[in-house]
Amino acid sequence: MTVRTSVPETRVETVKKKRVLPPLLRHVLFALAAFAVVVVLTLVTDEFTNLRIATIGYYLIAVAGLTLLTGLTGQVSLGHGAFMFIGAYTVALLVRRVPTFPLWADLLLASAAGGLAGLLAGAAAARLRGPYLAGATLALAVGLPALTRRFQDFLGGSNGLSFTVHSRPAGLVGVIPELRWQTWIVWLSVLIALVMVVNVVRGRLGRDFRAVRDDEVAASLSGIAVGRTKILAFLISAVCGGLAGGLQAFLLGTAAPGSFTPALSLSLLAAVVLGGLGSLWGALWGAVALVYFQAWSEDLADVLHLNTDVANNLPLAVYGVILIVVVLAFPRGIQGGFQRLRGLLRRTAEKKENHENH
Repeated sequence: MTVRTSVPETRVETVKKKRVLPPLLRHVLFALAAFAVVVVLTLVTDEFTNLRIATIGYYLIAVAGLTLLTGLTGQVSLGHGAFMFIGAYTVALLVRRVPTFPLWADLLLASAAGGLAGLLAGAAAARLRGPYLAGATLALAVGLPALTRRFQDFLGGSNGLSFTVHSRPAGLVGVIPELRWQTWIVWLSVLIALVMVVNVVRGRLGRDFRAVRDDEVAASLSGIAVGRTKILAFLISAVCGGLAGGLQAFLLGTAAPGSFTPALSLSLLAAVVLGGLGSLWGALWGAVALVYFQAWSEDLADVLHLNTDVANNLPLAVYGVILIVVVLAFPRGIQGGFQRLRGLLRRTAEKKENHENH
């Protein structure tokens, strides 16, 4: 006897529509749409806002990399500012000493340098966990910027390295402002990197990351190489950090140790938690929070006429208070709050529809 099952046509059509585009192509199209939004925003805003938009961009890729490491594999890193430091100084040294290199090559090498450092850190991290891992990565964030004082002639000491990148094509000089062009370059680089990260997260490797996070013993018994998976997570995350640092140096035209203090690493980790642990959308909200909470804190300090010491620490204090409030109200961060709200609206709509049908 043959049993035939019928599926409603509307459901079949919905399934077909969802399967029209392969994931990679869908992510690329989404990235192109996001880039178009960024271009429009830069066209209708002033230069200062353009700078903030660009800053959100390089923070986004740094927070996304840390989200992959902490949110997906459960490895807590307090030293991600060190990878940004490596990326920034790689770009600065290349621009100053090998000016014939194109910008894209500088950024690729900055990402590779960050990845190499992450590979070494990951090899050590595979043998550490919990507070020991956090302490080791924090030591990296504290110790690495100190090298600028040890090698002052090479790394510029406490003043860092200043440089100029002429990235605009000759035909666009005088047509597109330099800062707007830089913002486009930052976001184009970030979106290309995010497409790769999203495909990793949605693929087999992403499933391995989550399995290691949930239970290392069970992951090992199922055939996953736990140590190698942790190292790969560190590698990818550090590549994102190196790219973020390179983009920051490109945007600001300088690489200075004062930009990569341990407070930066702690802020990146706080942004991961605030946006939503394990969510790449949460990385966006965390990056926006990093930029605008600091800006609002600086404005508040100016209004209250606070002294320099208090004003310099106010952004961290405000960010910490907001982080506590958000985590208490939405344990899964801002993105989790949005998901809860969306679920509530969907359930309300379903109840209303059922009530009308009855």
